[in-house]
Amino acid sequence: TVMAAPMTNDQSWFYSLALGVSFLKCLLINAYHSTDFEVHRNWLALTHSLPVSQWYYEATSEWTLDYPPLFAWFEYGLSHIARFFDKEMLVVQNLNYASPATVLFQRLSVIVADVVFFYAVKECCKCLREGKGKDLLGKPSFILTVLLLWNFGLLIVDRILGDLNRHFEGALLFSVLLNLKHIYLYIAPAYGIYLLRCFCFTQSNADGSLQWRSFSVVRLVTLGTIVLPTFAVSFGPFIALGQLPQVLSRLFPFKRGLCHAYWAPNIWALYNIADKAFSILGVKFKLLDINKLPKASMTGGLVQELQHSVLPSVSPLATLVCTLLSILPALFKIWHRPNGARGFLRCLVICALGSFMFGWHVHEKAILMAILPLSLLAVESREDARIFLMLSVTGHYSLFPLLFTTQELPIKIFLMLLFTIFSLTSLKMLFRKGGALLNPLEATYLLGLIPLELICEFVYPLTVWQKTFPFLPLMLTSVYCALGVTYAFIRLYISLLTCSDTTKKTKMQ
Repeated sequence: TVMAAPMTNDQSWFYSLALGVSFLKCLLINAYHSTDFEVHRNWLALTHSLPVSQWYYEATSEWTLDYPPLFAWFEYGLSHIARFFDKEMLVVQNLNYASPATVLFQRLSVIVADVVFFYAVKECCKCLREGKGKDLLGKPSFILTVLLLWNFGLLIVDRILGDLNRHFEGALLFSVLLNLKHIYLYIAPAYGIYLLRCFCFTQSNADGSLQWRSFSVVRLVTLGTIVLPTFAVSFGPFIALGQLPQVLSRLFPFKRGLCHAYWAPNIWALYNIADKAFSILGVKFKLLDINKLPKASMTGGLVQELQHSVLPSVSPLATLVCTLLSILPALFKIWHRPNGARGFLRCLVICALGSFMFGWHVHEKAILMAILPLSLLAVESREDARIFLMLSVTGHYSLFPLLFTTQELPIKIFLMLLFTIFSLTSLKMLFRKGGALLNPLEATYLLGLIPLELICEFVYPLTVWQKTFPFLPLMLTSVYCALGVTYAFIRLYISLLTCSDTTKKTKMQ
């Protein structure tokens, strides 16, 4: 299903925005780099220096290879270019090696890879309904391009590559994507159900429901011939070496604990803080013995191996069940009545956000997997624009702790403000009829991020609590943002369940 008409012929603005974001990243080459920098340097080194049979066993660095094999092959290819910059970065024993040439190579590899993302954004913009006679700032394609290319999260973390295209291309590209980064398992159910429903079943009833007799075995086999070879190329050598269990143990390390050191702003952050609150109240009213409580529940903060004191501890199986329950209604919706590309896209966002909300050991950066595709819906629907503003502002702010050095503070605040102001003003202009996009409560919540930032960055470090409870600012950030993300998830589900089966065209003014 084609979403709409193509972009305008004059596309100079698109290339200007693409070059602009590349230039900005060039300016930030010498800025702070996170632990991910050393992670990928180590992977470059081990794939270049060691035989394939040792890639998933090497443990000199704590940052062991834990991405799918296709990404390991990608690192192997990059390593042959990296040696022309600095051969020392390819020595496994050179832990935390960060020469200027190494930094330059890592930054340039991301900037060059952005070309793929630029192409995907350009293709997405072709699918939008463009109103005639509008100035550039009021065109959905321009707004979407800025929301994607200049996304605040993508400016400060690793690039996420993706594409939503025709059935064959979509199946191939997603299987490649999944073999590059297994976090995309979050949205695999949406792809699988949609392709099965809309490609393997060739006809629907008049009301849009499934016509069971139209199932095509040939089409199912065709999909298999597209997807399975990708997995064979990726995992084949390790299966031949008898190392598949070792590879899978690296990809799914359930021993790491429910949460990261910094809690992702999801339901488990709220669960954790509720457990801590009950612990404190239990001790205060002498219902609990402080000596029998886990030490972290009273004195610790954002630890990975969190043992709950009052509430039941959460197992990986429990998170899997919760995740599946959170996405099943959306999957049922596109199975019963797919509603074209927009229905698929909405289901994809819910799968990404549901997995983020209830998944095991979720990284805070995974919020971008929901924010980016929601950008496409935000420029075509007033309600989606409202949800996007809530999720993007809250989700992007939750990434602030990733850049914690003093010199990066003004940069992240400036970029965040720039992106947020553009999002608010452009979407308000796009949907100028109907009043404000956010209600007073939503606006008040978002404005609450300002005093939260002032307290965490400027006030709290000056207090006596900084040494006793150093984790408190991170905890406050995680819990406050978790409220906003949870609200956006609920609003998204309400939108899914209340929208009509026939997509209504949104009249943009």
